[in-house]
Amino acid sequence: MMIAVGDKLPQATFKTMTADGAKAITTAEIFSGRKVVLFAVPGAFTPTCSNNHLPGYLDNFDAILARGVDTIAVVAVNDVHVMGAWARFSGGEGKILYLADGNGDFVKSIGLD
Repeated sequence: MMIAVGDKLPQATFKTMTADGAKAITTAEIFSGRKVVLFAVPGAFTPTCSNNHLPGYLDNFDAILARGVDTIAVVAVNDVHVMGAWARFSGGEGKILYLADGNGDFVKSIGLD
């Protein structure tokens, strides 16, 4: 069943790349008491995701945060190393939180598989 407006996100653990290497991060750590813009893409480095989806968030990063958003995050069914490389390549490292859902567990839990 697909997630709907007003539904609570299910508990999930992602991986994200930090200066110290790969780190596990939970939905509770990301969303608890915070306003987060979360978007999902089919895959890092895919042409449409890299050329159309991600750039809008990077171009409007300051304007989005100015509206009271604490974090902008992107999730994809890729491993953490691919997501880390995409963060560096796209210029979004340190701005957008790149979340790896390597096995697609989160995506499946919200009905987007």
